[in-house]
Amino acid sequence: MDQVNSEIVGILQMDGRISMTELGKKVNLSTPAVVERVRKLEEQGIIEGYKAQINPAKMGKGVKAFVLVETHRCKAFREFCKENPLVIECHRLTGQYSYLVKIVTDTNESLEGFIDETMDFGKPYTMMNLSSPVTDKVY
Repeated sequence: MDQVNSEIVGILQMDGRISMTELGKKVNLSTPAVVERVRKLEEQGIIEGYKAQINPAKMGKGVKAFVLVETHRCKAFREFCKENPLVIECHRLTGQYSYLVKIVTDTNESLEGFIDETMDFGKPYTMMNLSSPVTDKVY
């Protein structure tokens, strides 16, 4: 990836709603040239999509936790995570734990319920999130 495309990707990560005209100005390209570069980045799968960033706490979901799960029932656990509305991320790991799951919910009680449900699949280890000093860092 050349320097200009890298700049385009960085700017779009920070502001996916920027106009192509403004983006072109920031990287010193004409609007048609920047539109073509963005289109190619999308076709190559480098840019996968655009979405709104939501603040879960402002939606009444201020409890955030990470759950490490040691399981041998990987396929069933993946399906459980896909169907569970509290799960916003699920990552397969190497090492002692099979999965790292990020949970966002409204109460500690619902988190406790999730933890209880994960015990059907194996051994959970839960960590409450106090803060997130680094998020959405530009690649």
